[in-house]
Amino acid sequence: MTIAQSSELGITHLPDHTELPESDGTFVKNFQEHPQSILLTDSVTSVLQQLHPDNQYAIGQDCGIYWRLTEPPEKGAEAPDWFYVPNVPPMLNGKFRRSYVLWQEYVAPLIVLEFVSGDGSEERDKTPVTGKFWVYEQAIRVPFYGIYEVSKASVELYHLVDGHYELVPANARGHYAIPAMGVELGIWQGQYKNMQAPWLRWWDAQGNLLLNSDEQCQVLTTQTQVLSQELEQEQQRAERLAEKLRQLGVDPDQL
Repeated sequence: MTIAQSSELGITHLPDHTELPESDGTFVKNFQEHPQSILLTDSVTSVLQQLHPDNQYAIGQDCGIYWRLTEPPEKGAEAPDWFYVPNVPPMLNGKFRRSYVLWQEYVAPLIVLEFVSGDGSEERDKTPVTGKFWVYEQAIRVPFYGIYEVSKASVELYHLVDGHYELVPANARGHYAIPAMGVELGIWQGQYKNMQAPWLRWWDAQGNLLLNSDEQCQVLTTQTQVLSQELEQEQQRAERLAEKLRQLGVDPDQL
């Protein structure tokens, strides 16, 4: 984390999340980004609840991570499309965060994900101080950085090793392991909500897809239907048996 000298900016104290801009005024790049972020959060929630039974974690979507003081203030922040921070309170003093301020909280995100809308050069920019890649690697020092390109149906995952990002190789399933979370990241081709696309999704360490709420409900509905059918079949068998007993002069109700 870098903090510009207060004397240069006329700053007498370090601002917190309530004093910093919550947006740099840019638009969300496309209509796929919003459901993609929801899908990531929805499907990984059960894992995070197991990792954090005290609920001490935070997830940001298009929220600024402030890492240095600048003028204007928003120039000192990066706003990943999705990120997860372990072991921090979900709210501050009963208020929703407007942004994530490193000099206020100190804990860096464990993983940040960027969704490519252009050619990916912005997400891979290693220019000191201004490039996204450089900021995540050298300033914020995020352990895992993912670059997701829906147009190519691909994701690159980088791991911070000895101060520099190394590309994580895919495993036999074509997924990328994140041991600290006990999950794998990869591409899933299918329909989410009303859109068919290659979605960025999570799997557990055994390669099982982490289901979102809709999929979990569908599984429960299917299981309920199967149990109902089995119960109905058992009732029909019992009725047939009772009828045969009556034909033999045996009252099944007396057994």
